[in-house]
Amino acid sequence: MVKLKTSFFCQNCGAQSPKWLGKCPSCGEWNTFVEEVIQREEGKRGYRMPDTGNRKPIRITDITADTETRIDLKDQELNRVLGGGLVPGSVVLVAGEPGIGKSTLMLQVALHCNKMRVLYITGEESDQQIRMRSERIGKGHENCYILTETSTQQIFPMLEELKPGLIVVDSIQTLTTQVIDSSAGSVSQIRECTAELQKYSKITHTPVFLIGHITKDGSIAGPKILEHMVDTVLHFEGDRNYGYRILRAVKNRFGSTSELGIYEMHDRGLREVSNPSEILLSPRDEKVSGISTAATIEGLRPMLIEIQALVSSAAYGTPQRSCTGFDTRRLNMLLAVLEKRSGFRLGAKDVFLNIAGGIRVDDPAIDLAVVAAVLSSSEEVPIENKICFAAEVGLSGEIRPVTRIESRILEAEKLGFGQIYISRYNLKGTDQKKFRIQVKPVKKTEDLLASLFR
Repeated sequence: MVKLKTSFFCQNCGAQSPKWLGKCPSCGEWNTFVEEVIQREEGKRGYRMPDTGNRKPIRITDITADTETRIDLKDQELNRVLGGGLVPGSVVLVAGEPGIGKSTLMLQVALHCNKMRVLYITGEESDQQIRMRSERIGKGHENCYILTETSTQQIFPMLEELKPGLIVVDSIQTLTTQVIDSSAGSVSQIRECTAELQKYSKITHTPVFLIGHITKDGSIAGPKILEHMVDTVLHFEGDRNYGYRILRAVKNRFGSTSELGIYEMHDRGLREVSNPSEILLSPRDEKVSGISTAATIEGLRPMLIEIQALVSSAAYGTPQRSCTGFDTRRLNMLLAVLEKRSGFRLGAKDVFLNIAGGIRVDDPAIDLAVVAAVLSSSEEVPIENKICFAAEVGLSGEIRPVTRIESRILEAEKLGFGQIYISRYNLKGTDQKKFRIQVKPVKKTEDLLASLFR
């Protein structure tokens, strides 16, 4: 009888150690090492991949660069985030909080790809539950197959028999392989199952979607090497109090990581939002102070967002600074600029900032809109509904230019805005005559105050 061989693995980063350690030397986390059995039992072997022949070194100039056609997933938002479609032979990891809609999104993709054979592998739901959900979100097609199995030794023979064009695994934490004698969801099981699926994907040029769970701190559950093994990592996020879901690319070997996909959750599943400004701007019949509109860009997509600010006298000794969807440190910097350069006494006041719609924006082009919203709330002077802003604010109070200003202006013009405030330095090379919207250049924050609150 073979003696069991064990080792200790860090549940955070996947580092291996022959003995237990209190602190992981790789990631620095405490009490994350767990003992796992790594000795393979007799008679248990992993699935044997098809033989691809002997590989030899090839000069890079002798390799034929065939342009493979990307797979259209019948989902414009997902295609955009992936870089124009799904690359054959790629492995995509979709991660998100429980109940955010990962399984619903992947099931919709499986049901809509009616031109190829799709295999949906689930270890969390039964066949009847998948059928009930498919009837709720849309009619299925005859090329969508459901397999409720968690053992890779049973899954790969099914793949050889069915030969699907797309594979969806829900979720990677439920799969197990006989190569590793440990429980499902452990570091070694996740790493080995992903490696087997990755090898099958590269050999057969079959794209694979892996649904992954996340931990309480927002990171993907399992070893950190899981994110290095896959080709693309997508984060599906959103506030449960809102019906909007955002799909972000954290890693993408075949496209940009700055793209953004927006969905709306309703009783029939997820609806693609082609014009995000329609959900991020709230209609207002009366003028309210502390609200401004910013023209931002996510990836290649321009959109307008609503900035809400509330400035009030501090009830306690230390004033509060609170942000939702915006960097608190950047807000403190902008408040210091207003106090130092413009003379506004905001050091003894509470300042609360919110970006409507439950999204988070890191674009510095919304600085001018944040400044306008804070001053509007502080002075109790409302801003006109048809005014928007697109500029960065520097430490000396100057209004700095931003990239792709014409796209921002055209988006504001398309949505019916009458004026847009930009940096004066953005006028170089910009033809104002082709815009119907009034472009108002400013150089310093004092110019904005004189023009907006005169």
